[in-house]
Amino acid sequence: MVVGDFAIDLETVVIGAGPGGYVAAIHAAELGQKVTVIEREFIGGVCLNVGCIPSKAMIQAGHVYQDATNSSYMGLSVGQTSLDFTKTIEWKDKVVHQLTSGVASLFKKHGIDVVWGNAYMKDNHSLRVMNSDHAQTYTFKNLIIATGSHPIEIPNFKFNGRVVDSTGALSFKEFPKELVVIGGGYIGCELASAYANLGAHVTIVEGKDSILSNYEADLVKVIKKHFKEQNVAIYTSAMAKNAEQTADAVNVTFTVDGKDQTIKADDCIVSVGRRANTADMGLDKTGVKVDDHGLIPVDAQGRTNVSNIYAIGDIVAGLALAHKAMYEGKVAAEAISGQSSTVDYRAMPAVCYTDSEIATTGLTVAEAKDRGLDVKKAQFPFMANGRAITLNSTDGFIRIVYMKDSGVVIGAQMVGPDTSDLISEITLAIEAGVTIDDIALTIHPHPTLSEAIGDTADVGIGFPTNI
Repeated sequence: MVVGDFAIDLETVVIGAGPGGYVAAIHAAELGQKVTVIEREFIGGVCLNVGCIPSKAMIQAGHVYQDATNSSYMGLSVGQTSLDFTKTIEWKDKVVHQLTSGVASLFKKHGIDVVWGNAYMKDNHSLRVMNSDHAQTYTFKNLIIATGSHPIEIPNFKFNGRVVDSTGALSFKEFPKELVVIGGGYIGCELASAYANLGAHVTIVEGKDSILSNYEADLVKVIKKHFKEQNVAIYTSAMAKNAEQTADAVNVTFTVDGKDQTIKADDCIVSVGRRANTADMGLDKTGVKVDDHGLIPVDAQGRTNVSNIYAIGDIVAGLALAHKAMYEGKVAAEAISGQSSTVDYRAMPAVCYTDSEIATTGLTVAEAKDRGLDVKKAQFPFMANGRAITLNSTDGFIRIVYMKDSGVVIGAQMVGPDTSDLISEITLAIEAGVTIDDIALTIHPHPTLSEAIGDTADVGIGFPTNI
């Protein structure tokens, strides 16, 4: 290993090139800072390489497969639909390459330097980067830590061979005809839905009393219906016990209702949560505080208790979402440039890309009442929406939560077709202080899914024209 025996002075350093890190780096460069990114694996981080983007590519492949297989109700018949899984993975990889190479091009455009290796803190103003053949010390004026998170491994389910985390689940060499998913959160359910659509028989094992327990029960009810139609088996209040691998299978044992059950599967995905990447990087050599969960406390500008060190994304409090990290990255970059920007949002949209999609933003009725707010709700079913009917996708609904006295919109929950796109209208409405009457007065094109938002508002003002 070549060792640099002198320190190289840098201005703004970003550790991690995931969504939060690369957005922070680009925006800092746009603001005139000289930026260096330290990355140990790949540009784009988990999201672009082995998370958000490739999983949505696989989900889309599943949708297309289902459309090709089940279109006779429209009078459309195709030949025998088949899956060439190798080509599916190749297509997924092409999507990933297009996006990650795009980020690399933006780094070049903005003069952002990339140093490859693992970063280890030395103190509040210096760090050391090490890789397989080089070690170098750097000093910095300002630092943004954007190291993201990693999947949690559970006892007796070590990630190896046929037992994989969410990363491995997107790179199977062969298509798993029988698949077990440990964990019924949004990542587990998305992967279960994708592989079920591609033709796998999927079993979900969830420790809590419901899958997708962070969402309201009436939203999850629609997802359970779709899983039943996909022949997905769901075991709740079930505890994963062990996984024993053979040459051609993995036997997954779990306990439910006090009895052990074993399923023979091709592969087992473990998706029980993620943990912040803050250990083993030398933060104890700095003054940066880290809580018991490995999260770094920050102020409204993303600044830690050390004034020149910032932290964003999965390593700080809040939802572990790529778009949240991006937002925080911009704020941190602006704070370093001396601007008064702060993290100040009224609504943070979240999406689960199952069949159908769940999308939420702002507060639920229960959350609003917990805060002492007097609210009302308006709800409209997709079965009464013309576009949803033409798509043969009528399950689900849109619900808008608003203040009883002023009509100001404070939240929304949706389950149904393309709600991942529809939720942005309500997020903007919340940020802008829009009322339920304003939405009702907004002309939505016909026939569209967005028209259901206007119809929901009509319910709220007492004139439900279409139901």
